[in-house]
Amino acid sequence: MNTNRKCNLIRLLCFLLLIPALAWGQVRQVSGIVKDATGEPIIGASVLEKGTVNGIITDLNGRFSLQVARNAILEISYVGYTSQAFPVQNRTRIDIVLEEDLKTIDEVVVIGYGTARKSDIAGAIASVDSKTIQEVPAISVAAALQGRIPGIDISSTTSNVGGEMRIRVRGERSLTADNNPLIVVDGIPFNGSLNDISPNDIKDIQVLKDASSTAIYGSRGANGVILISTNRGQEGQTATISYNGYYGVKNVLKKYDMYTGPEWVEFLDNSLKKDAYPMSLKQQAVVASGNFTDWQDLLYQPGYVTNHEVSARAGNSKGAYSLSLGYTDETAIVPIQSFTRYTLRTTIDQSIGSHVKIGLSSNNSFGITAGYNPMGELFNLTAVSPAYNADGSVDHFPLDGTIEYSFGNPLYYVKGENVRDEKTKRLSSFNSIYGEVKIIEGLTYRINLGLSFNHENYGYFQNGADYPGNPPAVSTATARNTDRQQWTIENVVNYNKIFAEKHRFTATALYSAEQSEFLRQQMDATDIAADYALYYNLGLGLGDRTINPSQQRYNKRGLLSYMGRIQYTYDDKYLLTATFRSDAASVLAPGHKWHTYPAFNVGWNINRESFLKDIESITQLKLRFGYGQTSNQSVSPYATLGGLSAHNYNFGNSGAYGYYVTNLPNSELGWEYTENYNYGLDFGLLNGRITGYLEYYLQKTKDVLLNVNLPFTSGVSNPVLQNVGSTQNQGLEFAITAQIIKPKARGDFGFDADFNLSLNRNKITALASGETQNIDMGWHVGHPINVNYNYRPIGIWQESEAELAASYGYKPGQIKVEDMNNDGKITAEGDRDIIGTLDPKFTGGFSARLSYKNFDFSMVSFFRIGGLFVSSRHRDYSLTNTGRRGTTKVDYWTPQHPEGKWPQPGNQGGETPEFINTLSYFDGGFLKIRTFTLGYTFQRNLLSQIGAKSARVYLTCQNPFPAFFSDFIKSGAGVDIESSSYGGPTDPNSVEGNGRQLWFGSATPPSRNFLVGVSVQF
Repeated sequence: MNTNRKCNLIRLLCFLLLIPALAWGQVRQVSGIVKDATGEPIIGASVLEKGTVNGIITDLNGRFSLQVARNAILEISYVGYTSQAFPVQNRTRIDIVLEEDLKTIDEVVVIGYGTARKSDIAGAIASVDSKTIQEVPAISVAAALQGRIPGIDISSTTSNVGGEMRIRVRGERSLTADNNPLIVVDGIPFNGSLNDISPNDIKDIQVLKDASSTAIYGSRGANGVILISTNRGQEGQTATISYNGYYGVKNVLKKYDMYTGPEWVEFLDNSLKKDAYPMSLKQQAVVASGNFTDWQDLLYQPGYVTNHEVSARAGNSKGAYSLSLGYTDETAIVPIQSFTRYTLRTTIDQSIGSHVKIGLSSNNSFGITAGYNPMGELFNLTAVSPAYNADGSVDHFPLDGTIEYSFGNPLYYVKGENVRDEKTKRLSSFNSIYGEVKIIEGLTYRINLGLSFNHENYGYFQNGADYPGNPPAVSTATARNTDRQQWTIENVVNYNKIFAEKHRFTATALYSAEQSEFLRQQMDATDIAADYALYYNLGLGLGDRTINPSQQRYNKRGLLSYMGRIQYTYDDKYLLTATFRSDAASVLAPGHKWHTYPAFNVGWNINRESFLKDIESITQLKLRFGYGQTSNQSVSPYATLGGLSAHNYNFGNSGAYGYYVTNLPNSELGWEYTENYNYGLDFGLLNGRITGYLEYYLQKTKDVLLNVNLPFTSGVSNPVLQNVGSTQNQGLEFAITAQIIKPKARGDFGFDADFNLSLNRNKITALASGETQNIDMGWHVGHPINVNYNYRPIGIWQESEAELAASYGYKPGQIKVEDMNNDGKITAEGDRDIIGTLDPKFTGGFSARLSYKNFDFSMVSFFRIGGLFVSSRHRDYSLTNTGRRGTTKVDYWTPQHPEGKWPQPGNQGGETPEFINTLSYFDGGFLKIRTFTLGYTFQRNLLSQIGAKSARVYLTCQNPFPAFFSDFIKSGAGVDIESSSYGGPTDPNSVEGNGRQLWFGSATPPSRNFLVGVSVQF
């Protein structure tokens, strides 16, 4: 009996011990990857155990891991794809390929610290894929984006090859602080240049434009955020090797309209100063011979551009890698300008078990920008100045014998060895490491570490010269080194879950810290012992070796941040995102370092309501609203501290040094705050053949940083920076994409196009201490930030108006301006007015694509409408006054030609004619064709013989025509309406990027480029 009881007890204990094992046998962990038909992972796909609320969303690599019952059926769904069901059976891994549902196709976009389906987004986010970027072969991704995204204004800052582009997202908010957008590469803030990134390495770009979208990046995202995702290997991807490259030749698109020899002789003859400034013997000899000089023909030469990149990507069930090598080389149409770039990029992603993943990426580039701009010398010379001596050597000083003898020959500088050299070398390394842990189903923790370093070396050398009739000038050299370092640590927790099939919930929390350091050192030297030493060894300077204090700089700044975000979607119809961010900036005053700001957006997918669901022609109709607060802390470090300067003084019988206050401490310096309202409408019609959006935004910025002058009794000469101003921006954005002709079958004719248009209206609503205007800085309350405040030109004084002109102190042939206050005199105080804004009224772009069989054709263009454009060549047209070297061809006034719009040469004393800058403004509108491209894609059956998966060859013409509808070009005033620089009042805080005016100066003319390229994948 006792024995039986013991046996039963043992059996019971064994059964109880087996219960967990039996239960475990009823469930299992199933993992896998969800991909599309091309093998790309689908991010955010729903993986749900049928009949339950147990589900998960695929991660950035399309992966999922879910604990389900052994006999479960997995339902895989994603908007835009046909849902599928898969029985688990005895499997622990299921890889799934979803087919597109063309009626409901949706895409996933990166939104910062996560992703979201486009249909779930209620903020202002614009997306550009790699195909769109590569439609414009360019060495900079900024150039490829020009005119492609509404609300994003991208302009040139220099005509030199390899130059930076200026980017503004929805206008300018600050008057003195930085207005540049934040660039984020693979999730980490990037402090380098877009020129450091090869366009071929980019997978896609998202631009966050409103505060409800940028709030996750806090104060750094106050001016918009550009998210760049680069190409990476994918788990399960077969090894792929790709080559992309092109080579092209460059020729002058349009030469400057300059005086010919006879025209310049006539110009001089019409100058009232011709007797005071006669031609030199050299010039008289040229006129007598009739062998006039065409300086443009002598200087310009064909250039070239080439770009090559080889990349490799592969993956297995546990990890993936990618490697790319790039080389770019471009020369300008002037011999000495060039840009060379080498890039090396690698990524590694590795899974450790089913819960841990680690990875790294490293983006490295080395660029060399060489050569200076010789166009300034070219514009100083006329067709009657000789380029060469009688023996065939270059004439160093063609203007010898005139008062302009010091202006040299550009051929001497570009063809001579060690004559003038300018070069910038830039080494950039941007690296990130991450570790990700899956804590439970749907909950992950990720740590990101970003490390970046940029070193820039600049050198300039000018050899000595023997100026005619003057002491020889010694050589000069400059060497400058600039270092930027930054580290970023981010701790991110993400939780996503689907409840009861209709509730999609995602939560994100962030704690981050970052620090950047900046160092610049410069040294100058004169009389270098050997010209070949250039700027490499300033110790060889036999003259002065100086260190200019204004060119030495060091600063350090840091940022500490907390962020939380919740995203909720109900039944794929109703959308809500709420975000808060709190930042602490080291550069602001104690007590003002921290700021917390909220943001939210809501959306309604109307097309998924029952009353529209059956209308197949409407595939998307979504209303959006967003509100958010952002702030800008982009002021110079140490601006809150006082400043001292040393000065010598007599102390008894000897000299001594003392210190005096130059800047007062500012214990109240704080944030610039912006409130942002955004209203949007997304639409899709005719089964997705027409898609687009319309957006309206309003931004109000207060506590704008401005310099306030102190009373003389303070004893401090420099102004103090205070939060006292305010501005406002509002605008409209519209974009539409249409599949005009849809191919019925592969190889049939197809035609699609897209168009975008945007406008931005900004104004200053308050200045310091109740001021209504700050004329020195060009700021006026109630008017746009970038305006021109000047006299209004109303023509040229005519001989019939001689008596009236004399009453104002002028005479016929001089510039006539409006007497605004009708007081009978022209004064700066009473007769200047705002005559226009330097911002365009509208900007936009248009592109079109045709396809037939294996051929494809595309065209890309962009345009600006309205706004003033400043030509410094006309603004500084002093030479119409003296008639000495007037190469800028204008329609000038003479008694025989009273219709002339420019003053008579030499009609006024002094170096420049009065009011001459009033004639330097032109309408900034234009339409420019960026590229025409014709491509051919080879059939796969032909490629299989060489082991290739795909191959395409193409021909591209860049800048095929001068800009259309441009008064500046049509009138012969210039050759390119795109700016060569942004000028205007300098930023008192030395923050880069605060350009004010659109200038065109002594720019290298644009080139027409013909390229041939090939893309092959093995």
